Amino acid sequence: MPYQLIAAPLSLYSGKVRGYLRWKNVAFSEVLSTAKVYKSTILPRVGWPVVPVLIAPDDQTIQDSSEIIDYVEKCEPGASVYPDTPVQKLAALILELFGDEWLLLSAMHYRWTYNEDFAYQEFGNASAPELSKKERFELGKRHAKRFKGSLPFLGITEKTASAIEKTYQAFLRAFDEHLAEHDFLLGSRPSIGDFGLLGPLYAHNYRDPASGAMMEKIAPRVADWCRRTHAPQEALSGEFLANDQVPETLLPILRMFAAEQLPILIDTIADLQKWVAENPETKEVPRITGFHKYRIDGVEEDRAVLPFSLWMLQRVLDHLASLSGDDKKAAAELLTKIGAQELLNMQVTPRLKRENFKLVLA
Repeated sequence: MPYQLIAAPLSLYSGKVRGYLRWKNVAFSEVLSTAKVYKSTILPRVGWPVVPVLIAPDDQTIQDSSEIIDYVEKCEPGASVYPDTPVQKLAALILELFGDEWLLLSAMHYRWTYNEDFAYQEFGNASAPELSKKERFELGKRHAKRFKGSLPFLGITEKTASAIEKTYQAFLRAFDEHLAEHDFLLGSRPSIGDFGLLGPLYAHNYRDPASGAMMEKIAPRVADWCRRTHAPQEALSGEFLANDQVPETLLPILRMFAAEQLPILIDTIADLQKWVAENPETKEVPRITGFHKYRIDGVEEDRAVLPFSLWMLQRVLDHLASLSGDDKKAAAELLTKIGAQELLNMQVTPRLKRENFKLVLA
């Protein structure tokens, strides 16, 4: 039996996983995450409404895009999306974190600022494809309310809108310049970093019409990368650059991570420790543990503290902790170059893990 991917076209993390499974060249069938599928399959298996969900050939359920990719990497032969070399793997993991947890802001901003009606229709199409177009639109409008309502929790407000657009467009231009020289982030093979970027860039900002047109205009190579990475022409193909090289053209993007996202992650660790001290008997970590200030392009705003980002950060820190000698020195050189040397001595304390599809204290 092939893998079964329960997903939706409009879902950010579904786009990440779908592109990966296609490149990995594993047999899978995709099931649209309709309301009926949520009720009959997702809720009984996972316990809460979420996509994507992967059902393995042995009927095991895997949820979360990174865990799905890691599960398939362990089970299936062939080339890996994880570089074998220390510095390239570090860069790839940072860029997965950046795509999954930081480009989410621009993905949500553009969807609900410029593509709202399209999104309502997409939500309705996914939930109840048997209804008429008008009925699907009205249903989608009701179902999408909580997603649109999450914008202030992410720090997406009228105050930050222009800053989010400015920094996102700077990212697009930097990535477009990189793609003038390389097919993917680290050579001619996509890495876990590519798939981390694919979720927000393809499933939201390329597919949604207004932001897609903008991408085609100011970063046509990024639009082409979206198409190639989501629907690869040659599965399991390509190579990472020789000699553990991280291209100079990637440094501007890695510096964006250090300048924009890293301060929030540092603050989130402090908030997690405060939350644990205030909730000593609680093991399960809520999706939001409080609120804090963040800055984007000099604009300050409130946003929710989202501890799941620390579980993703642990992937980066665990890799750093595994290095020694010359490998660690080379990783330190990259981090210093991009302004993220704080990662070298950073720890998520207490550690987090995923248990029964939820975030808990390790």
